[in-house]
Amino acid sequence: MQNAFRALAERTALAVGTYWAFMLALVAIVVWAVTGPYFGYSDTWQLVINTGTTIVTFLIVFLIQNTQNREARLMRLKLDELIRAVEGARTGFVNLDHMTDRELAAVQQEFYRMRDKYAPLIDDDLAHVEHALALRRGESD
Repeated sequence: MQNAFRALAERTALAVGTYWAFMLALVAIVVWAVTGPYFGYSDTWQLVINTGTTIVTFLIVFLIQNTQNREARLMRLKLDELIRAVEGARTGFVNLDHMTDRELAAVQQEFYRMRDKYAPLIDDDLAHVEHALALRRGESD
């Protein structure tokens, strides 16, 4: 049952994000708007679009959320594998999702400090590489 729901959620998320789904929704709204004078812009006429869009939105939110949750889980697992595979990487970062907001802020500050410390070195290295490439292009021309 869960696999069937997952498959439905993925197909729906893909279908809803297409040009054709947008055009179908646009056509439905145009048809609804054009029929307004015929129905005298009645409360029932307005209720049809309100109810229809509410039901569709309500159902699609769950399907898309399921797909996003799955994709986020897959991405975390792939990143965890990369962290474990890189020598010297801090494998403790695999458990970042279990840290408190305060602990995450501390890790973020550590990366800011590292960036401030090493960015000038990297920029200098990049400038050196760009200069070397410019010289090579000049020599080959």
